[in-house]
Amino acid sequence: MKSSLIRLKNVINQNSSGPTGIVMMNMGGPATLNDVHSFLSNLFHDKDLIPLPFQKLLAPRIASKRTPKIKEQYAAIGGGSPILKWTEIQGEGMAKLLDELSPHTAPHKPYVAFRYVNPLTADTLEQMKKDGVKRAVAFTQYPQYSCSTTGSSLNELYKQIKTTDTDIQWSVIDRWPTHPGLVKAFAQNIHQALQRFDQDERKHVPILFSAHSLPMSIVNRGDPYPAEVASTVQSVVSLLPQLTGHANPHRLVWQSQVGPSAWLGQQTSDAIQGLRKLGYKKAIVVPIAFTSDHIETLFELDLENAEEAHEIGLRLERAPSLNDSPTFIRAIADLAAAHLHNVYPSNQSTTEIQDTGYVGGWESGKPTSTQFKMRCPGCTNEVCLKQKDYFNGENAI
Repeated sequence: MKSSLIRLKNVINQNSSGPTGIVMMNMGGPATLNDVHSFLSNLFHDKDLIPLPFQKLLAPRIASKRTPKIKEQYAAIGGGSPILKWTEIQGEGMAKLLDELSPHTAPHKPYVAFRYVNPLTADTLEQMKKDGVKRAVAFTQYPQYSCSTTGSSLNELYKQIKTTDTDIQWSVIDRWPTHPGLVKAFAQNIHQALQRFDQDERKHVPILFSAHSLPMSIVNRGDPYPAEVASTVQSVVSLLPQLTGHANPHRLVWQSQVGPSAWLGQQTSDAIQGLRKLGYKKAIVVPIAFTSDHIETLFELDLENAEEAHEIGLRLERAPSLNDSPTFIRAIADLAAAHLHNVYPSNQSTTEIQDTGYVGGWESGKPTSTQFKMRCPGCTNEVCLKQKDYFNGENAI
């Protein structure tokens, strides 16, 4: 009986007149200087990202205090974040490929759902409702899962779904740290950065893989983010010799620490200082947990860290961000297509679709990965529990 109902749902969904929505979830960034305060306020109110005592009281104060400094940073990179532009370019490219890779779920329409700035999740859901979407994929744009990023976005999506009158069937792409296309795109960009050095010195240049740091309070409750970032790094350095003909020394470092509490280290800026003390005069930095340029790459890496390196006599080159990389856009299309074929099986050949690179694997016809089902062993967030139950069971395909 249950299998018959599943097949019936699949038939209904596959013949839906509305598009298949692919919702690209990310934190977002202020498009203008006037958006900075509201962005920071939303960010510091998010206890999934930055757990604070007396959050409702402290968050607006911290946001107001930090707004002038952050405005200066955004002014230095042109007045706003380009993350929406790049996400829309990536989404449009992905959707075109998806229509060819997965015709039985076509047409596909990309949507952007940012956590802290427009387009916010609630507004995106309203637009999907107007567009007649009946089937959608919540597709995290954080390749490595953390409760503070992907988890927070899914918690927000769940809360907004419960207050929005829609009948969308959801499935989730929650992590993809070792997807072959993602790994290849990173490796190609590092290879490009290495070409800026003389041929005889390229293999000696150390590579700093820089990822957004995380409070140790989150890590210590079992968050998988550090391990998944490390898996991306290891996959990339394993592929690099095929492109470069040599192996480079490398380290994983962390950036963007906020506040006095303990965060994942070593910090990127400290690592730069340390490399110079060890005698290195050249290095490459790679934004390994970001899928496009934004404040962490354009200001922290390109301006702050570059200036620090210059002052101590270290030549620091940055590998390009993924942005409009054709390899990366093909990767997210392959990933979404493989996911859709798994959730909505068809007789169509999938030989052109690369392995998804999931951690935890999939069960055929299930809306989420096996790893998604498990909460952090130290989790006390009841919204997280309800959200996972919803996407995994109550809303199951």
